[in-house]
Amino acid sequence: MGRTRASPPLPARGRLPPEGSVDDTEPEEHRDSPAVDGLLPDDTLSRRAEWRRLEDQLAWYGQRSRYCRRWHKRLRLVQVTFAAAIPVLSLANPPLARWLTALLGASIAVLEATEQINQFGPLWIQYRATAEHLKHEKFLLLAAAGPYRDLDRAEALRLLAERVEEHVSSEHARWVRTSEQRLSPRVREKEGKA
Repeated sequence: MGRTRASPPLPARGRLPPEGSVDDTEPEEHRDSPAVDGLLPDDTLSRRAEWRRLEDQLAWYGQRSRYCRRWHKRLRLVQVTFAAAIPVLSLANPPLARWLTALLGASIAVLEATEQINQFGPLWIQYRATAEHLKHEKFLLLAAAGPYRDLDRAEALRLLAERVEEHVSSEHARWVRTSEQRLSPRVREKEGKA
């Protein structure tokens, strides 16, 4: 029987390697490919303000998306666990069961209010979508594809800056709009009492 080649160990689950620690440059034989057109993340490109802005925004939206996802899932899991415990506790000693079910019910309400105030679920989706848009722009630029096709480096970077700022601005405008909508009933209620 022939020897099988051992596959490399899989990376540990959890955290991804830090940005920039993975060599994502093209192999030497692809460097002169017309599809890449010299727009590799080389030292010159990585020092440009347009590229750093893209990388910074991509990192921020990725981190915030993960943060919101974790909190959204944690709050939901605890709510479901508490809700499932209520019928089980109703079978326990009556005075204790009453107090525990009331405590769990109130805790569920507090957890739901925390989720609604912080908007972890919607922000997770919104931040992830913006990060994916920015990632899309990054790959289009590196491949000299889409709107970056047939542009020299300076024009491509100028277009990148415009498109990155457009994505970031539209995401910020959505955030402001949803924040105002969330706050407007409270503001109107306070103004009505005054």
